[in-house]
This record gives sequence, structure tokens and C-alpha cells, in this order.
Amino acid sequence: MGQSFFGLAANWRQVLRYYQAGIVNTLFGYGCFAALVWLSFDIFTAQILSHIFGTIFNYFTYSRYSFSDEEGSAFRFILSYVANYLISLVILYGLTQFISSAYFAGLLTILVVSVVNFFVLKRFVFRAIEKQS
Repeated sequence: MGQSFFGLAANWRQVLRYYQAGIVNTLFGYGCFAALVWLSFDIFTAQILSHIFGTIFNYFTYSRYSFSDEEGSAFRFILSYVANYLISLVILYGLTQFISSAYFAGLLTILVVSVVNFFVLKRFVFRAIEKQS
């Protein structure tokens, strides 16, 4: 009739660890974005550069902390982050039509995309390690 209590607890533990790592990843990625905007990069160049740096950083935090009990694929992670970037670019563009602050638009973009990203990582990138008998 569904998962056991321990299975549900493990899922919530993973979500919690995802968002703990996500806070660190967000600080890193948004810090890169803000620094590049401060250095006079346009927001879309800042977005792609911070996304590239963030992708590399995020793979290590997610694979070693959030999904450490699962087998990850660096190739699928990169593919998921290409899609993640395209989604974030569309959202960022849409938000800049209504929000004048590039910093706030960038931050809101991160918040929206993070929810989608968890499910993509959970279902597409990181998979349970099969036990051999």
C-alpha cells in the first residue's frame, strides 16, 4: 500500500539534503551572477557564465551530498543543466519584462527553477544503486 515510513523518511531526508546543498549552490551561483553583473556584464552573459560555473560546482555537491546513496551520470547531469539553463533563460527574460532589478529577477529565476530541478535530478540523473547478490 505504498512506501513504508522509513522509505518516506528517506525521501524527505533527500529533499532536505537537496535544499541544503541548494542553498550552498545558490549562494555560489547567485554570487557569480551578481559579481558578473557588478563587473558590467549584461545579465544574459552573466546568467550563462554563472550557470556554467554553477553546473560544475552543483554536480559535486549533489552527487556527494544530496544523492550520495545513488548512482549519478555526469552526462545526464550536463543534459539536465542545459535544459535547466534554457528554462531559466526564458523565466529570466519574462521576469525582466516586469521587474527592473536584474538582481531580483535572477534570484526569482533560481527559486522557480530549483523545484523543477529536484525532480529532474531524482528521476533522470541519479538512480538507485542496484545491489548485486
